Amino acid sequence: MEKNKSIDGLTPKHSKVSAATKSVPPKSKTSTAKPKSSVITKASKPTKSANNTNVSKPNPKKPVKAPKSNPVEDFLKPVQAFDFDESTGELKPREKSTADTAPKTNDKPPKPHKKRKAVLIIVIVLLLLIIGVATGFILWGNDIIAKITGGRGTVFDLISFTEPTYNPLKTDANGRTNILAFGTSGYNMEGDEGNGKHAGAQLTDSIMVISLNQETGDIAMLSLPRDLKASPTCTATGKINEVYWCNNMKGDNEQAGAEALMTEVGSILGIDFQYYAHLNWGSLVQIVDILGGITVTLDEDVNDRYWTGAVFQAGVPYTINGEQALGLARARHGTTSGDFTRGASQQKILIGIKDKLLEKNLSISDLLSLASTLGDNLRTSFSIDEMKTLAHLTSSFDFESMRQISLIEPIRLMTTGNINGISYVLPSAGVGNYGRIQEYVAKMLSEDPRNYEESTILVLNGTETTGLASTEKASLEKAGYHNIDIDDAPEGEYTEHYTLYALSSTAPGTKKLLEKKYNQTAKTIEELPVNIPATYDFVIIIGTNNN
Repeated sequence: MEKNKSIDGLTPKHSKVSAATKSVPPKSKTSTAKPKSSVITKASKPTKSANNTNVSKPNPKKPVKAPKSNPVEDFLKPVQAFDFDESTGELKPREKSTADTAPKTNDKPPKPHKKRKAVLIIVIVLLLLIIGVATGFILWGNDIIAKITGGRGTVFDLISFTEPTYNPLKTDANGRTNILAFGTSGYNMEGDEGNGKHAGAQLTDSIMVISLNQETGDIAMLSLPRDLKASPTCTATGKINEVYWCNNMKGDNEQAGAEALMTEVGSILGIDFQYYAHLNWGSLVQIVDILGGITVTLDEDVNDRYWTGAVFQAGVPYTINGEQALGLARARHGTTSGDFTRGASQQKILIGIKDKLLEKNLSISDLLSLASTLGDNLRTSFSIDEMKTLAHLTSSFDFESMRQISLIEPIRLMTTGNINGISYVLPSAGVGNYGRIQEYVAKMLSEDPRNYEESTILVLNGTETTGLASTEKASLEKAGYHNIDIDDAPEGEYTEHYTLYALSSTAPGTKKLLEKKYNQTAKTIEELPVNIPATYDFVIIIGTNNN
């Protein structure tokens, strides 16, 4: 802004100088009144004057330099033209004609409008922000993916501009994908617990097997107690929770520690592992809280009031927050089976997280928080492509029928004992004798669900022809079905050749196989004819229609 113009861009009249602009001589020094300032903080806008628009008020404090004059330019400079109004006797500015307003060929191009400049600046700033956010997201995403996968992928691997393809996960000889999931204590991977690092932060106090069948959608979980006697380790104790730490003491070789633990657990259970997932159980607090809490229903009372504060009654649904979930995951005192109860509780917590993920419509901020938490507290041997496949397969997994395999019920395959003053969990068959455990695990993780579901079947003959139920039983046994009873159907009309009824939800794998065998969808228990016992898992009625 020019110094000699007023704040609104108009030039004050020269003939009338406002009294407020005049400097006021100061009072004498003896006066107690404060001198009036010569600076005006607020002023009224001066009035336009048509006859002196180029007159500016001189600055009383600083002399105004006369502008340099160019006679030629002054001569060529346009002059304001006026018309005489005969009715009023006044001069009025002449209205500009089209010729006056038309741009001259030798004129300089007009400067951009201030608003256009502002819009351009805003657009540039927004573009820079978008580029900055995108760059930050890529760097942040790459960091998370690198942490989770051990450098086996980038954020661009998650982005697909074509129809995605999913390669099957690795499997064992039975067609199952076995994942060793283990947890260490502390609120981060370094073992911090608020008041410093926990001395046993790298001991795997949580060891769990998660086994998937990609074809049938079956999921099974099995937990091992931390005090299980293992092969000789780097300490005199020789417990299974030391194996990971013994092979990763400095914390700089995650893969070596995880692979050593997979080898040890695999030799005990008689299975091969394809992947591992190392979760910091302290992160459980954040994950559960991000989900807004989870609901768990335990099969056994937990009264660990003085150690973890976990107190739960069996059969009662509890909604718990992150700290309560962590307390339950660590609770083994005040329980019937100690570490076995704790393993079962941890499985219930995972089921609760799974249920909440399926029912909760997570916001973008929730997903980012969850991803960030997992990125800081999860290490896996999955590549990014395998993680995409795993996420895709969740639609076919039978989460409602997720199985919990116990090594103490219904068959007690493990017990506790004392060796040289140290308490251990040992095989019931004797120290180092894992034969019965391996046979049971092989049965429970068989590729054929009929081997572990142990469902019961009733075959009823609804025709006048004798021997049909016996013939059907023999056919089913030859196909691999077990626990089959036969009888005649109650009086009634059974016109369909075969009618299949599923009376329970405990054998989803067998149900799928029977539906495929008989080429029909199983009817429910509500549709079962009267006078037929509902104590079986499945009922098959043979009717008169043999077409």
